[in-house]
Amino acid sequence: MSDRNRRTVVSLAIAVLLACGGDRSEPVRARAGDVEIAASVAPAASRVGPNELLVELRDAAGAPIEDAHVEVDVRMPPMGAMAAMGGAASVEPLGDGRYRAAYRLEMGGTWQVAIRVHRPSGAAAEASGSLTVGTPGLRLEGAGGTSPEAAHAEHDGSAAPAGAAAHERHPGEFRFDPARLRQIGVRSEPARREEQTASVRAVGRVTWDETALRDVTLRVGGFVGEVQADALGAPVEKGQVLFTLYSPEIFAAQREYLEALRASRAARGTSAPERGGSLAAAAERRLRLWGLESGDVAAIARRGAPQEYVPIRAPASGYVVEKEIVAGSAVAMGQRVYRIAPLGRVWIEAEVYEAELAHVAVGTPAEVTLPYLPGQRFEARVAYVYPSLQADRRTARVRLEMPNPAGALRPDMYATVTLRQPLGERLTVPDSAVLHAGDRSFVFLDLGEGRLRPQQVETGRTSDGRVEILGGLEAGQAVVVSGTFLVSGESRLRAALESW
Repeated sequence: MSDRNRRTVVSLAIAVLLACGGDRSEPVRARAGDVEIAASVAPAASRVGPNELLVELRDAAGAPIEDAHVEVDVRMPPMGAMAAMGGAASVEPLGDGRYRAAYRLEMGGTWQVAIRVHRPSGAAAEASGSLTVGTPGLRLEGAGGTSPEAAHAEHDGSAAPAGAAAHERHPGEFRFDPARLRQIGVRSEPARREEQTASVRAVGRVTWDETALRDVTLRVGGFVGEVQADALGAPVEKGQVLFTLYSPEIFAAQREYLEALRASRAARGTSAPERGGSLAAAAERRLRLWGLESGDVAAIARRGAPQEYVPIRAPASGYVVEKEIVAGSAVAMGQRVYRIAPLGRVWIEAEVYEAELAHVAVGTPAEVTLPYLPGQRFEARVAYVYPSLQADRRTARVRLEMPNPAGALRPDMYATVTLRQPLGERLTVPDSAVLHAGDRSFVFLDLGEGRLRPQQVETGRTSDGRVEILGGLEAGQAVVVSGTFLVSGESRLRAALESW
């Protein structure tokens, strides 16, 4: 049998199949480069179950293309919690530039269609579009942006509503009775631009202000006498006696100081009165360097006799946080015997996760609450961000500095720290408007008069109940913010019922 006769037989077979086995839609045409793609579906209105897509290819001269490798992909993208469905169709060449793709639709709704044509000579051509279960025909558009030829024709005598021809439906668009939308509680509001703030919550702990810590360190060795600040946590005032100390060096220095004072008084009537004064000043300076206060040195001068146990006083007001002596202890030069920490100003060190560090910097405002002080909120700012991370927890320490005049904040208290970093004006929608499917996100656009359409969007941070929209939506576009899951379920149920 010749090729011409074979093509005639195939064409007659197709005609017989269409006459006996059911109808097909009017073909739609799209041009992709130098290839014209005509496509129609059988049955004319797609149904749940097996379907066919008939493709006819022509070159720029109108001649059929018979040596092409054709790929057809029919799939439904994920929506809500539903995974993607469909995939590659089984394509069979029929001759004379015609190809038949067999596929199965698992449920009602709108399915995306992609046709790819590969030729041994010439560039590949692509066309894409969509078909909807229960709706005659399909939509198709060439890869170069060629306007599609719609084939949503009247079917079984049903006429489109008046004015429908003026509005070309998006492939994913569907319509509800507005009363039905109100009945299921669907509410919409426009996406809007507003000031956004990145909120970072962290657990913090109150600690002493390390810059205000004061150590009491001995400059001579000796023996402890009476201890007045005798317990950890004891409050002390600046200048208060902490303990008394007997030191042979200090005792000898007192005697030298008193002798220098007597020599100074005796030298006043001589030809070199300044000599005794300089010796007394040097002896006094030595006592001061060894830790005696000026008032204690003056008391020694008034008494005229050395003091065995001299007082060691607090260098600052605060609380005793370290204590290394008791009465009778032997102490050495350079030994730290007390550490005193003021409580008038404290630090709060919070742990911020590595992923949130980009929203924290010196000066970031913070709000501090403590479970021990319900109803009280403290305002602060970040004073320092530590340069390293806690390797086991992948967190960084952030330091807040806060005044504490009433002493309400005590070291080792736990606190909840909320850091708020202004982000500027961002496009946002309520978080209830966004549906997630894997790594993709969707909203339902409200087109008015009960018309809705799913729209994929790119989302950013969620703050105070609103989601930042990075792409896929413009300010002023209305989106469904209440009843989104009901809308999704209702639309799929209706599509399935219409296809039965």
